[in-house]
Amino acid sequence: MTPWLGDAETKPAPEPLARVQALVNTVELPDGLDRLADPADAVPWLVSNGLLSDGARLMDTDLELLRDVREALRALLIRNAGGPPPPERALATLRAVAAGGTARAVLDPDAAVRLVAAGDSVPERLVELLLVIRDAQRDGTWQRLKACANDECAWAFYDRSRNRGGTWCDMADCGNKMKNREFRARRRARSGV
Repeated sequence: MTPWLGDAETKPAPEPLARVQALVNTVELPDGLDRLADPADAVPWLVSNGLLSDGARLMDTDLELLRDVREALRALLIRNAGGPPPPERALATLRAVAAGGTARAVLDPDAAVRLVAAGDSVPERLVELLLVIRDAQRDGTWQRLKACANDECAWAFYDRSRNRGGTWCDMADCGNKMKNREFRARRRARSGV
């Protein structure tokens, strides 16, 4: 499997929310590498992240669905960061995943009850991510998973700040770019250019 920027996440979400973060961070925006572009690279990652069972076949339509779900989840994370509500297309994608999947209860050795996807295909496994989101919404961790405010980046990061005011995936890179961009815009506005 090709080494990936998201494999060494600098602001990781707690498990299992890290699975949502990992899917969103399978592409480096705006025009970087896409882990879901090549089936040979996607399959090992999908298996290791529980989105495809070992030995299951990956279809081109699965990759397309994964990319659509990734961007729908990114839209939710943009909202978590104070951005606009997700577009209807994003919600429709996630509604289709919810309608197409089923879950079953399993009892762990320590007697904890978990809900897991009842199926081996990518469309069936994606419902687990919706279950992770539901649990994170209940325990308060969901609002801390955000997309970077730099629209050229939109990398998913977990905001561990006390006031939950994190805005950028990396202050030294994206934060600096955005602050400089805002400074130049204010300067142009004052000079009338």
